[in-house]
Order: sequence, then C-alpha cells, then structure tokens
Amino acid sequence: MNAGELREVEVKLHTPDLAVVRSALLAAGAKLVKERVFERNLRYDSADGKLIARGEVLRLRQDAAVKLTHKSDASVESGIVSRLEAEVIVSDFDTMHLILRRLGFHVALIYEKYRATYELLGAEVVLDELPFGNFTEIEGAAETIERVVTALGLGGCQRMTGSYVDIFAAVKARLGLDARDCTFEAFDGIDV
Repeated sequence: MNAGELREVEVKLHTPDLAVVRSALLAAGAKLVKERVFERNLRYDSADGKLIARGEVLRLRQDAAVKLTHKSDASVESGIVSRLEAEVIVSDFDTMHLILRRLGFHVALIYEKYRATYELLGAEVVLDELPFGNFTEIEGAAETIERVVTALGLGGCQRMTGSYVDIFAAVKARLGLDARDCTFEAFDGIDV
C-alpha cells in the first residue's frame, strides 16, 4: 500500500440538526453502512509533547471494533482537509493501551461521540454527535465531497477545518471550562 492510498480527504460540517441531514441522506438514496454506535477515543502524545505539537494524531478507538490510527501531514483547500491516515484493527483495547503506555506514550485526551455511517455517491458520510455539538463528515475524492454537499443541501453549513480536539479546545476556552476530557459526563448540565 502506498501513501496515496492512505490519504484521508474529508470535510467536516457543523450540522446542529442531524435529523434534517438524516432525512436528506435517505431522500438522496444513501445506504446505512453502520448504525449509530458509541465511540471512545484515546489520543496519545509522547512525553515531550511532540506528536500534538507537530499536528500528528495517535489514537486508539473503541466502537464496534478497536482501531489504532496515526494521522499526519494535513493540508486544507476549500475547507476540505487532506492528510495521511494509517489505521489498523487490533484485537484488544486494553492490551494496545498497555503497549502504547510501555512505549512511553501517555493519554493526552479522551473524547467520546456517537456516530452513524452512510454511503452516498461513493463517499462515506458520518453523522457525529459530540458533547459540544453535532457534525457531518463527508470523506471521498474532493469532487465527490462537493457533489454530496450539494445533494444533501449542506452548502450553507460552516466548514470546520480543525479536528474535534481543536473544536473542543475552542469550546472550552469560550465557556471557561477546565475539563481535560471531552466526555458526555464532563458536559452534563452545560449549555453549549
């Protein structure tokens, strides 16, 4: 597999009302690929903080499967983010966490979300519910992303070029929150 095959190309849209997006997906003939599922994500950094400082992601995710992901080399054009993404399925969350800790990585952040996954026009469309808001991500070739945005009537939605971690940091700063992690429990009772 070459690096070109490991490129993630996506747009993240702020879509507060996911029911409207879900209706648009169904009206456009989208196929439900994966039902809504809870995700727990652990983002790691090195002891000296170099991964996050370089804009790299080392993440262990638990949903219906366990995945270890590395992302780097991001670029943005017209609100579409492209970056290297290498991901593998691992058999055991706790053991992989132990391995990463033994290699000197620490958990810099835990974040949670609910995600439902669809396929439309050759693109993956995910509906994400985070503690601080709802978003739609569309992943595929840049031209396909734009066709899906148009087909779903999402052209007027704000494109978010930052990661969910970046958005969480901005929300924390705006609300004066001191929570380290982006969990539903940390946002319980907080009006975002």
